Amino acid sequence: MDLFDYMRETQKEKESPLASRMRPTTLDEVVGQKHIIGKDKLLYRAIKADKLGSIIFYGPPGTGKTTLAKVIANTTSSEFKQINATVAGKKDMEEVVKEAKDRLGMYQKKTILFIDEIHRFNKGQQDYLLPYVEDGTITLIGATTENPYFEVNGALLSRSSVFELKALEKEDIKELLKRAVYDKEKGMGTFRAEISEDALEFLADLSGGDARSALNAVELGILTTERSEDGIIHLTLDVASECIQKRVVRYDKTGDNHYDTISAFIKSMRGSDPDAAVYYLAKMLYAGEDVKFIARRIMICAAEDVGNADPMALVVAVSAAQAVERIGMPESQIILPQAVLYVAGAPKSNSAVNAIFAANESVRNTKTTVPSHLQDAHYKGSAKLGHGIGYQYAHDYPNHYARQQYLPEEIKDARFYEPGDLGKEKQIKEWLQKLREN
Repeated sequence: MDLFDYMRETQKEKESPLASRMRPTTLDEVVGQKHIIGKDKLLYRAIKADKLGSIIFYGPPGTGKTTLAKVIANTTSSEFKQINATVAGKKDMEEVVKEAKDRLGMYQKKTILFIDEIHRFNKGQQDYLLPYVEDGTITLIGATTENPYFEVNGALLSRSSVFELKALEKEDIKELLKRAVYDKEKGMGTFRAEISEDALEFLADLSGGDARSALNAVELGILTTERSEDGIIHLTLDVASECIQKRVVRYDKTGDNHYDTISAFIKSMRGSDPDAAVYYLAKMLYAGEDVKFIARRIMICAAEDVGNADPMALVVAVSAAQAVERIGMPESQIILPQAVLYVAGAPKSNSAVNAIFAANESVRNTKTTVPSHLQDAHYKGSAKLGHGIGYQYAHDYPNHYARQQYLPEEIKDARFYEPGDLGKEKQIKEWLQKLREN
């Protein structure tokens, strides 16, 4: 490192964002994530013993993935290299691998490669790393906000341990904020600032477990707030609310949170909780979800979970889907909740979906033939084959019902549809029972 590099690094250290300066350098400084780095946990022991295998950190932004990688860098005797998948290419990896081979051959020193945003690497780039991870040339630490079981090469994944990082608890965020305000070495203690308890509570709550966004708000507050007459910068609730502006909804339309929110949305409608259903609808709309995608899920839920307990549910859902396709946003946010609340509030039955699943199973497992009296008789010579003979036209009989065998002989006693006891389906059940008993 020459003089200019040294000056640049020194300056960067001084002027880097607060969130960067507050990163812990030891395991004991890490806040939260005790489920993976508690003193009795495997990862804690492996880092302390410097016996780390390849790992992947997975979790939302601001939960400490890069922080843990930096802690490992400070504690390991291995050479630590870092690249970011958003800007790195195959050439960068080739250089790291070459250096790692030389280092291992000449000095018997291992190399840890930290790849941030590893899900951004394509399959070819991930495949390139595989043999070197396998033979121990490099120990891989990957960090991703996406579910690695969807986004990371299966072969690479099988050679790594996956650790999921959770959003930080409110108390963890408060502890970090206090450090940031009062710590004179890493934090902003030299600015002589004080943060009120209600401001702490507010920021810890609205950060949604994202330490980075909370720290950024504190930094902005201290740098932009004038000193009071007592010479102190007071971070009040008003200052905090100005700095954080708006709660960021963590919802990536291609990631895990997308599927989690959709899942909660459907389960809330199925569970007849209109309040929860409309909340998740609002969350999806706020995050910019495609209204046509939402409408499709409502239609499926209307058929799958309401069914004939209230046949109007599907009619309402389909009408809403057609309306939002024609109208779009922002007006669709008026139309969609009508359908959501109707489906959530309707009596429930899954007998229709159970019926088709049971029928599918029977079709797969049993070979059948159509009864001869039900076979097509609309062509010359059908009678000679016995087709259609004996068929009873239902409308010629009382209640428009003729007692005859419709199912194939092989499964003549099968029962696929079992109507429920709610809504319209109760009437259907009673009517079918009446017909069968007469």
